[in-house]
Amino acid sequence: MVNQVAADVLLDRAEAARAVGRGALAAELYDQAVSVCRGAGNLDGWTKAVLGAASVYLFGAEPGKLPAQLYDVLARTTDIATRARLAAALARCWAYAGQISRAVQFADEALGSAQRLDAPDLLADCLDAALAAHWGPDELEDRKLLASRLDDTAAHVLDPDVRLQAHLWGFQVACETLDIPAMHRQMRALELLGEESSRAMFFAASRRLMLDLLRGRTDTAERLIEIAAAAADGASLADAWMVLKAMASYSAAQSGDTATSAAGAAECEAFARAEGITAIGAEAAFLWVCAGDLDGARLLIESFHGQVLVDLPRDVNWLLILQCVLEAGLAVADGEIIETASRLLAPYEGRSVINAGAVMFHGVTDDTLCRAAIFLGDPDAGRRLRSRAMKTYERLGAQWWRRRLAAYPVPDAAVPGGSVQCHLHPMTDGLWLVGPEGAAAPLRALRGFGYIRELLGRPGQSINVLNLVGGGTGTVVESGVGEVIDLQALAAYRRRLADLDQEIAEAEQWSDIGRLDGVVVERDALLGEISRATGLNGRRRTAGSSQERARIAVQKAISHAIDRIATVDRSIALQLTEGITTGVNCTYEPVGAGDPEWILD
Repeated sequence: MVNQVAADVLLDRAEAARAVGRGALAAELYDQAVSVCRGAGNLDGWTKAVLGAASVYLFGAEPGKLPAQLYDVLARTTDIATRARLAAALARCWAYAGQISRAVQFADEALGSAQRLDAPDLLADCLDAALAAHWGPDELEDRKLLASRLDDTAAHVLDPDVRLQAHLWGFQVACETLDIPAMHRQMRALELLGEESSRAMFFAASRRLMLDLLRGRTDTAERLIEIAAAAADGASLADAWMVLKAMASYSAAQSGDTATSAAGAAECEAFARAEGITAIGAEAAFLWVCAGDLDGARLLIESFHGQVLVDLPRDVNWLLILQCVLEAGLAVADGEIIETASRLLAPYEGRSVINAGAVMFHGVTDDTLCRAAIFLGDPDAGRRLRSRAMKTYERLGAQWWRRRLAAYPVPDAAVPGGSVQCHLHPMTDGLWLVGPEGAAAPLRALRGFGYIRELLGRPGQSINVLNLVGGGTGTVVESGVGEVIDLQALAAYRRRLADLDQEIAEAEQWSDIGRLDGVVVERDALLGEISRATGLNGRRRTAGSSQERARIAVQKAISHAIDRIATVDRSIALQLTEGITTGVNCTYEPVGAGDPEWILD
């Protein structure tokens, strides 16, 4: 009886610690409860304790004795449903530890048992475990099928945690396959679920920042990090702090905040060394590069020399590690790393690379493989991979990644017959003639056409965005004054955003470019207004300067104009993407051999 009371007290304390996000304390209390229940032969309490310990296990960390504790209970359990839960927990434990071969057998057992019972929540849990056990680079098709089954199963389950897992896996697979409509659908589902659950709100805010950073937006970072941090306080998430650090570090990397990037790199490196987590060490190397500390990156990637990359387990982190290490190797010109990592990545051309659970987008493999090919003396392969990576980034709107790759020098290919003449100038009736001589097409006027035309007419010159917007006449610079928006308008903006997300998904699904262009412009404008109008804790703030408004407007107008030009001639759109740099000052630098002869009048 005494042991029963002690076990109940320990389990209650462990549950309370888990509920407030104190994962380390919860793990210690669950471990004590395991010992007490095991000694007393209390199988129910023992089962509860090991499943609780598994729920706070830190992704990627050394699992210690947890797998043995889970198996110890599994071997003594005859109830089919309980065996399925235990086997699913064991599968996740081994998968999170990078031991895929051990995970698969338990995932198969769990799924097989769950399929014999009429219990959707149990089946969903076991499908989640199966997905974790099939998270390697070669199992994408398996994940697509399993994620679809999980989505069907969770659709009729009220438990928000079950639906959360289904949407997270759906989002993960959509990001891996770069299925833009599915990414929008799953993101919206996560945000709606966030209204029911602080746990879901944490994932919704962190994944929304990933999508924003993918599209080159850093202005929402502060607010989304704050939302995620507040939600994490009310959710039992053992690794929430790691996600928050990643959100801060990667938004800093894209905004040019080298001090914050360096601090994030140092913390990641220290944690990776202390816990032996290879993936975090690889991310630290990439963050050192973003911080401009090449010595830090060089010292860190030396630990990946020899057979380390070759011997990596083909698990969830395999593509991520190779991508990040190759990024660092290219930055410091480490020939051994570049040769080994690019050779291993080569069979995975065209793949999207994301952090586990889609916490952060790490570009496409064509990007790093392009630069590796050029470094290793294969410019033809480099140009082929670069062209494909740029097209992917254009389709995604991945501006930061696109600009980064466009700035990388690529040897010119010989172009027989000289340059092509290309039209970009207004016609009558509000139309512009756009495209190569003999294949040009009339397109309806866009503001971005005029900005691009001005830049093309002054190659190599830096033009302030205010002059672009003002057509060369100059514009008065306004400082920030007054509150931007009232609460009623802010609420209306947010309701409209929900509608626009659905419209974007439908337009992309049906390849309705005309409709998509208008909807995306409206959505970006609304997001810009909301982020401009709200600051910390959602407080309304004063208007920004006219120069900042012009910078945002010009960048978006040029991006949409290039997207429209791509519908006529993708190669010319690619050359414009590579040649045009936007910011407070914009420039056009001819790409080199094969650059068109522009007809601007």
